[in-house]
Amino acid sequence: MTSTEQSTDLGTDTESTSRSLASALWRGVRAGILGILVLIALLVIGVPLVTGASTFTITGRSMEPTLPIGTLIVTQPVEPEEIAIGDIITFQLESGEATVATHRVVGLDLGAERAFVTQGDANGSVDAGTVRAEQIRGRLWYSIPLLGWVNAVVTGPVRAIVVPVVVVALFGYAGWSLVGAARDRRARVAKHDPPDEGVGTGPTP
Repeated sequence: MTSTEQSTDLGTDTESTSRSLASALWRGVRAGILGILVLIALLVIGVPLVTGASTFTITGRSMEPTLPIGTLIVTQPVEPEEIAIGDIITFQLESGEATVATHRVVGLDLGAERAFVTQGDANGSVDAGTVRAEQIRGRLWYSIPLLGWVNAVVTGPVRAIVVPVVVVALFGYAGWSLVGAARDRRARVAKHDPPDEGVGTGPTP
C-alpha cells in the first residue's frame, strides 16, 4: 500500500469516527430532550390528574425565595389535623371565594374551631386573621420554577385542547426518536459489516 493510500484510509477512518461520535451525541441529546419533556408532562399534567392534586401559579413575591414569581405549585388535599407548623398551604382568602394565597403555617389556633396562623416567607408580619379548615385548598406537594406561567395560560377550555395535543406530540416525538435510532443502527451495521461479494470457483476438473 502506498503512502497516499495510507493517508486516504486514515482520513476516511477519522471522518467516519467523527460522524459516529456526532451521531451518538445527537441520539443522546434527543433522548435527553424526550426524557425532560415526558417528565414535565407527568409532573404538570399526569400526576395532578391521577392523584386529584391541584395546580396553582405563584404571582406574588410574598413567598420568595422559596417560591419565586412564576413557580408552578402542586398541592394535595389534606385533613386539617395533618397540617403542622412549617407546612405551606394554599387557602381561600375568603371562604367560598376563588382568590387564593399560598403561605406558610407559623402558628395554630386551637380554640373552639381549629384555625391556622399563616405568613409569607418574605413578609415581616403574620397574615391578618386566621385560616379556617374550610378555606384550605391543599398542602404544598412539589413546585416547579417558571412553569407556573404556562399553567396560568393553559386553563379551562384551552387546557382541554392542549393536553391531548401535548400527549400526541410526545408520543410522536418518541416514535420519531425510535425510528431515527433504528435507522442509525442499520446504517452502522451496513457500514461495518458489508454484504459478502461472491467468490467464483472454477469448474471441478
